[in-house]
Amino acid sequence: MLEHLPAGIGRLLRSFRPHQEDLMFHDPRAEAPETLTVTSAALNGAPLPVEFTEDGARLSPPLSWSGVPDEAEAVLVVVEDADSPTPKPLVHAVVLDRNGGDGALEAGQISGHVEPPEGVEIGRNSFLSHSYLPPDPPPGHGPHRYVFQVFALSEAPKSGRIEGRAAALKAMKYGVLAKGLRIGTYERS
Repeated sequence: MLEHLPAGIGRLLRSFRPHQEDLMFHDPRAEAPETLTVTSAALNGAPLPVEFTEDGARLSPPLSWSGVPDEAEAVLVVVEDADSPTPKPLVHAVVLDRNGGDGALEAGQISGHVEPPEGVEIGRNSFLSHSYLPPDPPPGHGPHRYVFQVFALSEAPKSGRIEGRAAALKAMKYGVLAKGLRIGTYERS
């Protein structure tokens, strides 16, 4: 969608970005030890492979987490663009795993290319879709950091899907036991 935006507009907006503190990871409701191990073959310190972006197959990348405390009832995964030209980070995905333990998502499971595992619900992204919103930074805006945040929740939300960022934050009200993250980057020149 944004790939056709003139690079000059991207450069003009380059300094317009949310603050790192605006990520859900830094919200006071997410206060918890950073003891979860989050891994992904696609998020390995190099830029995201194009297949996981708007310019490629639009697949959600594989992701796994471990170290979830035994008492966790659910795991919440939230993907935010820490560098979007918006006042708050743009939400690319919200996932609730009601299984509550160590887990994983295969490539494409958030984007609807592969069926999610039993007990896993896909929440709403910033574009109001229950799917993965692939990275689509404006040309010339510089590198964007896509932050894959994982939270072990002491209590699972009682009903319904997680309907966006506000509902994800509300799900944390009963307590976050542990958290972790992994970051992928993508840029259009």
